[in-house]
Amino acid sequence: MEKYSQFRDRGSGIAPFFPVSSQPSGIYFPAYVFLFLFKLPFFFTVSTTYFLFLQWFPLGSLFKKAILWMILGIPGIWWIDLQIDGVKKGSLAKKHEGRVPQPSDIIASSFTSPIDSLYLAAIFDPIFTVSYPHTRQVQCISLFSAIFRALSKPQEYPPNGAKMTDLAKLLTKYPERVIVVFPECTTTNGRGILPFSPSLLETPPGIKIFPISLRYTPPDITTPVPGAYWSFVWNLLSQPTHCIRVRIAELAYNTSKPDTVTVKEKYLTNFLDTLGDGSVNSSTDTLGSLSDQNGEVNAEEKKILDKVAEALARLGRVKRVGLTVKDKSAFVGAWSKKRA
Repeated sequence: MEKYSQFRDRGSGIAPFFPVSSQPSGIYFPAYVFLFLFKLPFFFTVSTTYFLFLQWFPLGSLFKKAILWMILGIPGIWWIDLQIDGVKKGSLAKKHEGRVPQPSDIIASSFTSPIDSLYLAAIFDPIFTVSYPHTRQVQCISLFSAIFRALSKPQEYPPNGAKMTDLAKLLTKYPERVIVVFPECTTTNGRGILPFSPSLLETPPGIKIFPISLRYTPPDITTPVPGAYWSFVWNLLSQPTHCIRVRIAELAYNTSKPDTVTVKEKYLTNFLDTLGDGSVNSSTDTLGSLSDQNGEVNAEEKKILDKVAEALARLGRVKRVGLTVKDKSAFVGAWSKKRA
């Protein structure tokens, strides 16, 4: 691992991009093979049926959530350890008001595994977005894309032709949905929090931001290295059970923006302005051009990002690291050469 020393955080020595090794199966290997072969047909059938057919039918949020929980339950993900800041165990039903995400709120989630998106979808039925390090714009994606993004190569910039928007417009377009942001922009092994994208800074004032940390036991279903499809499926289906440790921090607000207008008022004002000057843009005008928006942040904005990042680090019992998406791309290149 000496050749990968440059991919450790200089201050803490944490290596957030290294894959987590599974525990040796030993004499239990035949049992793991049996579990894998037994679960695989059910997992494949339910997953493909939902993503190819059922998700496109107007079945209602409750029915879709039930199917997603079935997809989670087949691999043995039925133990959820949930804790919320400021709420004692056993009193969640009485004191949850305002402490869990509701429609028109934003979730700033950790990003370690394809299960992140699946679990959040089963609980909140949200709108998923992709953040990039150098722009405040986000890319709206489906649940299926969000799942596979956890197994994809890191990207510093939006791809050509990507439809970019900001969180304020998404909140206006989907007022009855929660918006999920992965501010680290790429997956890690859960041992550190990467520097944040400035996309959260487009959150309108007054909109709640909930940091949520997801950790797994055993941790080998994290996917810090892209393309690890086989090892992920094997680790997911060969184990008897998995536990998700969910931690929800106290909400935060974007106080770096003046609270002058609501999201709806801001949208209507901008729209009327475009009508007045006769320059109404089509949706294709946002392809790529918005992705060039300045990603630099000032001192006040940095405080907001630091607050959310510190909350995720505290919830996950890890430290923040200085390694970036660019560093992960370099790590993936070096790791791939080793495997070749």
